[in-house]
Amino acid sequence: MTHKDPFVLSPSTGSGHGLLKGAKARRAEVKQLSIKRWTLRFAAAGAAALTIAGCAPIVVGGAMVGGAIVASDRRSVGIQLEDEAIERRINRALADRFERGTININVTSYNRKVLLTGEVPTAEAKAEAERIAANAENVRAVLNELGIGQLSSIGSRTKDTAISGKVRAAFLESKKVQSGVVKVTTERAIVYLLGRVTPAEGDAAAQVAARVSDVLGVVKAFDYITEKELEELRGTPAAPESQRK
Repeated sequence: MTHKDPFVLSPSTGSGHGLLKGAKARRAEVKQLSIKRWTLRFAAAGAAALTIAGCAPIVVGGAMVGGAIVASDRRSVGIQLEDEAIERRINRALADRFERGTININVTSYNRKVLLTGEVPTAEAKAEAERIAANAENVRAVLNELGIGQLSSIGSRTKDTAISGKVRAAFLESKKVQSGVVKVTTERAIVYLLGRVTPAEGDAAAQVAARVSDVLGVVKAFDYITEKELEELRGTPAAPESQRK
């Protein structure tokens, strides 16, 4: 089977969103892809929605391993623990709201930003799941990537798990992505990347993931930091801008 270039859509600072196309995509007709919206939830303000439109094939849009704290994770230990608590709270609320077997929703929280992936039967169920996530304690933003329709098969979910593993392995092999910095989750062969990264790191991670076999798209859902902030996290002084290549 011929492997097609995946798409990468990258949320940029503010309300804009940039698109990176694979080599084949640059030579082919650009296809329009409707990307779901960000719903931002702030403590004293209401929710604001941002609709993202992109094209195929790369979508732009961490790290806890097996529930363990990762030393290289750029979140504080407190935030890592809170993200785990957020996932538990939302999963419990979803289980209370929906009958078992009627939905397939995966909840991923990174830096208190929640990603919803999977499938629900109706648009109403999708909106309700988003509402539940947005109203959960300490959630600051929700990215609702739920699909509407038939629930995915066990085989499809197993394949997604394998793809996530291949992407993590590709990160290690490429040496362009620091281990433990980017969190990876996959749904319907679309890879979602979360983490606190610089724009250059985010682009590198997306390009590495896009080259992995069976990946249909890459969504970058990063929290972007500056080079100065990165150096502060590392505990080393930032080089003067004139010395940076």
